[in-house]
Amino acid sequence: MKKKQLLAAVLAAASLTWASSGAPADAYPMLFPNTGYSYVGDTMPFYDGKEFRIFYLEDIRNEPIIDGFHPWSLFTTPDFLDYRHNSRIIPFPKKEYAKDFALGTGSVTQGKNGLYHAFYTGFNWRTHPKENIMHATSSDMVHWQKIPEDTFKGDAMYLHDDFRDPNVFYNKDYGEYWMTITTRMSKGNKPRGVIALYTSQDLKTWANQGVLYAYDEKSDCNLECSTLVKYGDWWYLTFSDQWPDRLTHYRMAKDSKGPFEQPAGSDTFDAQDFYAGKLVAAKGNLYLTGWAPTKFDENDKSGTQWAGNMVTHQLKQRTDGTLYPEPVESAVSQLAKPEAVQPIAQSGAVAVSGSKFSFTGTGRVVLPELKGLQKITGRFTLAKHPGKFGFMFGVEGTEGALNLVFDPAKQQVAFYNTDTAKVLKGKPELTRAVTLNPGESYDFTLLVDGTVATLYINGQTALTTRMYGLPEHPWGVFSEDGAVTLTDLQMHTM
Repeated sequence: MKKKQLLAAVLAAASLTWASSGAPADAYPMLFPNTGYSYVGDTMPFYDGKEFRIFYLEDIRNEPIIDGFHPWSLFTTPDFLDYRHNSRIIPFPKKEYAKDFALGTGSVTQGKNGLYHAFYTGFNWRTHPKENIMHATSSDMVHWQKIPEDTFKGDAMYLHDDFRDPNVFYNKDYGEYWMTITTRMSKGNKPRGVIALYTSQDLKTWANQGVLYAYDEKSDCNLECSTLVKYGDWWYLTFSDQWPDRLTHYRMAKDSKGPFEQPAGSDTFDAQDFYAGKLVAAKGNLYLTGWAPTKFDENDKSGTQWAGNMVTHQLKQRTDGTLYPEPVESAVSQLAKPEAVQPIAQSGAVAVSGSKFSFTGTGRVVLPELKGLQKITGRFTLAKHPGKFGFMFGVEGTEGALNLVFDPAKQQVAFYNTDTAKVLKGKPELTRAVTLNPGESYDFTLLVDGTVATLYINGQTALTTRMYGLPEHPWGVFSEDGAVTLTDLQMHTM
């Protein structure tokens, strides 16, 4: 029985009780968690001093939405590998005209008296406005008490029906609580997406301080799921553009009030299969949690749908303050059990010697199916004319149905939802810009858990994708009309 089917059968209760060796008795190891019977929407990470509490909008698809939808649920983890779960910790009220008929994104912070405060979006298309900022408190972050009298809508300068995603934290630099909000300016013929700033001394009464940040691109999109975090000497503001690209972006400033500037190089971390990324800093490290979408009918050829699995990147800081994604060290360090790399087939212009694959033209190396959690590492060295090369999944014979492709000619890495032999002329589904120079070597890490995979490239970028044809099928390495050498290919699991 597949992991998803097994979990759905065993974990029909509201809370999960998972167990794994070396982990807490009620934890279960996952790189890209969901419950098995529901899906992870927008995440809201919080570090409590000991563990990470990843609140999220739970998408429970086997239930009708006539009574409401998207309760807040909770993953708890010490290391982004072993997870415990509590479902529906902040429920919707099952009242047709309740302001929080559906719950939306928000955040959790701890007040000066130790009490925890959740601020979230209340959404109901039947009411005016459709979106309000709402408040709940808790002493343990599992049992929450809503405080309806603290509900508020946007000031007149903002569009009331676009007023959501409150992100709250205590700003030591200014001695007050800050709340950033996704909204739109209401004046003019073309309302513009902005991040508004509200401040408070008591977490009950909030004052509008105007626009903290207005998008510096031509798009008039909403800037969803913002976070504002200080890390080192820099303040980082993240947001996800609701259209047209649906990517998580970041901006930098020396002061939390800005001005926020677009970083040199890439201002994003991953492709479109990673959305609504939010920052959390802890123990000298910086993390970004988001979600990878599912596809309709669990079909690789179908379009994506909202919510799926949680994905977390660890962000590293360059000397100029810019950021790049890497695998979460505390998680991948536990994937230490080596697995033998034993090709089961090869074809074309390739020579195999242990963990070294030397391609001198078009060639394929097929490897056994991937099982469980996998960490795959290695190094590509490009020849003078490297062509396209990469990884193929869902392999039948010596051709893959799904491919992660390095393309030096276009200086990109891409996901192709097509046969390996067609990647020369095919159109990719996802792309990320990378530097790929002939004669140079590039390290990679590929993480696999079920139908989700994330590829990290040489301290440059990440590419996350959903592949339903990945599990229970062989995978492999290929070169298409070029020359490249793969060395030090290693596979590790738990």
